[in-house]
Formats: sequence, structure tokens, C-alpha cells
Amino acid sequence: MAAVTAFLTMWDADASLGGRTVLDGADLQVESGELVAVVGPNGAGKSSLIRAFAGLLPLTRGVARLQGDDVSTLSPRGRAARVAYLPQERHIAWNLPAIEIAALGVPFLSAVEATGAAQAALDEVEAGHLADRGVAEMSGGERARILLARTLAADARGLLVDEPIAGLDPDAQLMVLERLQARARRGQAVLVSLHDLALAARFADRVVVLDHGKVTADGAPMQALTPDVMAGVFGLTGRWITGPDGPLLTAGRRQSAG
Repeated sequence: MAAVTAFLTMWDADASLGGRTVLDGADLQVESGELVAVVGPNGAGKSSLIRAFAGLLPLTRGVARLQGDDVSTLSPRGRAARVAYLPQERHIAWNLPAIEIAALGVPFLSAVEATGAAQAALDEVEAGHLADRGVAEMSGGERARILLARTLAADARGLLVDEPIAGLDPDAQLMVLERLQARARRGQAVLVSLHDLALAARFADRVVVLDHGKVTADGAPMQALTPDVMAGVFGLTGRWITGPDGPLLTAGRRQSAG
């Protein structure tokens, strides 16, 4: 991998929602050219961490930085110029053609340039044939591709991607993670939240494990997802097997005492 430069950094970050702590002293760094997967149980703080980097969740302590600048000091346009954000929610209010939805990712380009960038992004996620179809006429998986294309069309230095493979067919899950990995290899800083530990281990350069808003492990996949971490955080008994396409996880539920 080429030499990397720090792009996303978070130090000692606290945040809360509705009186509930969602980040508790979180520290994280993502380099340009790196794909980092954030994993953890439901409610661990994965979405909150990503939203904090996007400037959508104020911190009560600590700082989140984009390319060295405190995200809270950046204008919406300044944030959009540095990172593209894909939320978990896949609701689209209007039945616009896919090409127009994807073009929303590049609002600062001319109409011709935006259309070209949108079509290229649709092709990248294997949805070019859907360009003229209304998004309300699509399956949930097809809409997920269109929204990912909108994010990729921006070609920002950083990508913040929250659960992009949820509900997708296995083939589409692999395609999405291959595209995100390729973006990292092109020099973008990619932060993605995932539930599938095996896919996180297969595609990520580093895995960050969150539990109750705290970073409990951060390192290469096999270093972060140790048997002790899987037991303590996920309640799993598991071991890793080296397969032809990467690590494979054999896991079962840990039996509670008594």
C-alpha cells in the first residue's frame, strides 16, 4: 500500500442521545488509503461514531477532525467537500430516476458534469442499467445501490458508510465491499460499519470494536477480533480458519453460567 496520511481522527470523544451515552472516550484514526471497519453489538455506538465524523452528532467532550480540522468548525459545504456520508436509512422521499438521485452527491458540479459522475458511480455499483428507472419502482437492494452510488459520485477524500450491506444478497454484499476496498486503494479514507465479522476481517485493513460507546479493540482483523473479544463483546465462542479468499469464522453462542 502507498504511504498514508491521517485523514479522520477522533480523540477522547463523548456524545449522548436522549440522555443515553453513545460514545464514551472514543479514540479512532483512519488514514488515507485505509479501509477501517467498525463492528459491535446493536447499540454499541457505530452509527453515532460515523455521524460524529459527519458533523451530525455534537460531541460533549473531545474532538473529531477531518483532514486536521475540527468538524464542528466546518460549514456544511466544507464537510461535504471532505467526506461523503451514507446513512443506514434508505428512505427516498421522491420517485426520481436513479441518475438524478446519484447526481445529488455532486451538487457543486454543472448539470453535465454531475450527470457524468452519477452515471460512472451507477456503473461502479453495477446499477447503470437502472439509471432511468424511478427509485420507488425498485427493490430495497436496488435502492441501496443507488444511494451508495450517490455517495461514491462525490469522490470525496473520505467515505463514511453506515451498514451498506444490510439486507443485500451475498453477491451484492461482496460487490459493495470490493468497491469500498478499491476506493481505499485509490487513496480515500474509508470508515464503514458492519455487523458481519467475517466480512469485516476479509476486507478491512483494520477493525475497531465498539462496546457501549467505548473502543475495546483496534488493530489488524485477527488482532482485534480475538476469541476473548468475541466472547466478551459479542457473546460468541469462535475461532478463525484461513480460507482461499480470506479468514473464515466458525462461531457459536457462548453458554451462560447456570
